Amino acid sequence: MLITHRMASVRMADRIYVLDQGQVIEHGTHDELMAAQGRYHELFTLQASAYHDDPDPTPTL
Repeated sequence: MLITHRMASVRMADRIYVLDQGQVIEHGTHDELMAAQGRYHELFTLQASAYHDDPDPTPTL
């Protein structure tokens, strides 16, 4: 069992349970939850976007 706020840590888990206000609101595999485009998808995408490089690394003057 792993409890974390780091979404990348749970990507390879057999089953993922998403809690909100102490209630399970979603559960499934990473692929299932991403396809459902619910809260897990929202949180995973939000965290992942923080790790994406700037598409244009050219410095501005």
